[in-house]
Amino acid sequence: MLFDAANRLKPELGSGERLLWSGAPPQGLLFRPADIFLVPFSLLWGGFAIFWEYSVITQNAPLFFTLWGVPFVLVGLYLIFGRFLTDSYLRARTCYGVTDQRIIMLGGLFNREVTSLSLHGLNDITLNERPDGRGSITFGPTNPMYAMWAGMAWPGLARKLAPTFERIDQARRVHTIIRDAQQRSIGNSGN
Repeated sequence: MLFDAANRLKPELGSGERLLWSGAPPQGLLFRPADIFLVPFSLLWGGFAIFWEYSVITQNAPLFFTLWGVPFVLVGLYLIFGRFLTDSYLRARTCYGVTDQRIIMLGGLFNREVTSLSLHGLNDITLNERPDGRGSITFGPTNPMYAMWAGMAWPGLARKLAPTFERIDQARRVHTIIRDAQQRSIGNSGN
């Protein structure tokens, strides 16, 4: 789903608030560093669960054993391909904005979710840039316990992670726009 991030952000702007930049994460299938571990694990988990369920059904085992395997098969299927579909869907609904007053992130799986961060309160801004200029900007400290699983699209995980503009184009330019807006914001509040 292609969309104009600026138009999606307009209803969120306050009176007199100016949009300085808007963008979105990449669309479609996206592999992350955690997939080096998760892809083989998901294939083992899902393969074993499906084998178990197949064996139980074909050998006419008691109903309890058939039902016991169903949640494991469902989790396995989610890990194998469902998480990629969910992640792609979430990113298709996500857009980012920088205004002269705050950072805005729109998204959400089932509902419209708006995250807003005041430029005044942002002290910890991390730029992670690749050689091609694409990168991520993280607002706040990163919890190392959850950082590896960032973007896994597991329900509730996003709330444990620092808000991030994920894999945006020209990340350094956006980082500069944020820093400049912060400086102007601080300068205006001092007058």
